[in-house]
Amino acid sequence: MPPTISATDRPLEKLTGDAVVVGVGKGPDGPLTTPGAEAVDRLLGGRLMAALADLGARGGEDEVTRLATFGQGPFPVVAVAGLGAPRADGGYGSDAVRRASGAATRALTGRASVVSLLAAVGGAPDEDRLHAVGEGALLGAYEFTAYKSDLPADRPAPPTSFELVVPDAGAAKSALARVRAVADAVALTRDLVNTPPNDLFPAELAARGAAAGKRAGLSVEVLDEEQLAAGGYGGILAVGSGSTRGPRLLRLSYRGRRARRSVALVGKGITFDSGGLSIKPALKMEDMKSDMAGAAAVIATVCLVAELGLPVDVTATVPIAENLPSGSAYRPADVVTFRNGKKAEITNTDAEGRIILADAIARAAEDSPDYLLETSTLTGAQTVALGGRTAGVMGSDDLRDAVVAAGNRVGEPMWGMPLPPELRRGLDSATADFVNANPDRLGGMLVAGHFLAEFVPAGLPWAHIDVAGPAYNTGRPWGCTPVGGTGVPVRTLLATIEGLLGD
Repeated sequence: MPPTISATDRPLEKLTGDAVVVGVGKGPDGPLTTPGAEAVDRLLGGRLMAALADLGARGGEDEVTRLATFGQGPFPVVAVAGLGAPRADGGYGSDAVRRASGAATRALTGRASVVSLLAAVGGAPDEDRLHAVGEGALLGAYEFTAYKSDLPADRPAPPTSFELVVPDAGAAKSALARVRAVADAVALTRDLVNTPPNDLFPAELAARGAAAGKRAGLSVEVLDEEQLAAGGYGGILAVGSGSTRGPRLLRLSYRGRRARRSVALVGKGITFDSGGLSIKPALKMEDMKSDMAGAAAVIATVCLVAELGLPVDVTATVPIAENLPSGSAYRPADVVTFRNGKKAEITNTDAEGRIILADAIARAAEDSPDYLLETSTLTGAQTVALGGRTAGVMGSDDLRDAVVAAGNRVGEPMWGMPLPPELRRGLDSATADFVNANPDRLGGMLVAGHFLAEFVPAGLPWAHIDVAGPAYNTGRPWGCTPVGGTGVPVRTLLATIEGLLGD
């Protein structure tokens, strides 16, 4: 069961739990106190900040110091989470609070009930800060144990309940309901990404997405190989031709009451990417189970929009295939014909994501949406350019910038990227309308964006979010981000859609 979250406005000395969480900032000479830390310090007879100094705590990001209270307060353990250096105004941004909340949760395995004072890091908590504390707590408690066969009953598990101390518990209910919905959507995305590819092949991903859509009250459509062929989806069929497990196209549609906008979501669903005949190196190929993270994110996002009841129409179009080498696999030098009639000469079967996305974008555009948002683990060039935590965003200038602003606001870093016209020449083909990959690899992330742009009708605002690095964490956990599937960019997509409703 997922952990519970609630708010309380009772005095701290009347609360109980297995641990209490407070935040401290990073100052030039040691940790800086906050109102929450001051409240616990008073309960401990003024010993907290001195103890932190003795232990060498600095208050830096992802730093968590645990102290025993030795019976001096109603909590056996205090977890002091670093917020990093304060802003110029002396406060701390929502993302600093979110990271601190997640880091504290990860440090409190074995503690079932947690009381958090992180909402009181300076001034009365606003809704953004409540979201940050709650999301950090719930997402920091995530774990994927479906394939652990002998978990002991008494193992140190993540906390199962969180109680946030706020001035008015009643006023916090709606914010925490949203936190719960967002956390569940991110967890669904993480679960799908973490599931091994022998269990999450194309038909199964389509089935799980369809089941999630039906639970959310969405309209559901799944196309199999015969229907894909009849519909002219040559790209999806080509990529899926090397596997015995055939491709699918999943469509999930939500119709909001009093909808003022329509948004198309598209997400890449390669359930495993070997590279096909242009096979990848064996080293770290196992990470390619995450190549359907874009699909997982848009499935979860349209379900989340439905749960929140937003006044918008949203349709997710999800192309799904497994890219394997075999005697029936598509080849370099093949020419693929897409749903909209355009043709691509294949120069690299490992540039397969854009091939299935081309069909999906063409189909999504047939609905005449007001906006199109697509996300995919599309290029290794994204990680070369921006690293493992920052997504690259391309597309129409205004929508691209709105996505970047939304991502940075919710703690999923984004960076706007150009589509230089001279890089489009790298897709020129003597045989077909274009090739699928530029062999000299210069500006690979941007060239891929140019390829996708070929399938976006003129005048349709669109944005492509390359999350090759941010969607799957192969390093150490940090903040509320675990190892494995991260759930990026669900929160960015939601924030972007909500922002479009205000236009």
